[in-house]
Amino acid sequence: MASQLQVTVPFVSLFLIYLVGWAYAAGECGRTPINTAAASLGPCRDAATNVRVKVPPPCCAKVNALLKSSPRCLCAVILSPIAKKSGVKPGIAITIPKRCNIRNRPVGKKCGSYTVP
Repeated sequence: MASQLQVTVPFVSLFLIYLVGWAYAAGECGRTPINTAAASLGPCRDAATNVRVKVPPPCCAKVNALLKSSPRCLCAVILSPIAKKSGVKPGIAITIPKRCNIRNRPVGKKCGSYTVP
């Protein structure tokens, strides 16, 4: 019985580690950590803090690519603690796709308590 337990415990432990890793990888941004996704949107920082700031082309390109690959990721980044710490205002950040004239943006979709214009 003890030898069976010695085999079972490591197997169960490995299985749990796999499940935790799988769950982490299946986040809003896929396998990309939210902090990495947020950092990739660095060119958007000023436009996400002030609606009067013109959105720079590199920001529009990043947002457009992110909307095509993972629209939920953009919302997760806008609402993330790292965005909040960097001064991003979700109500302003959510307007960036419209300010970039992105045609296939998810108009009317909710991002937390904000609606995509």
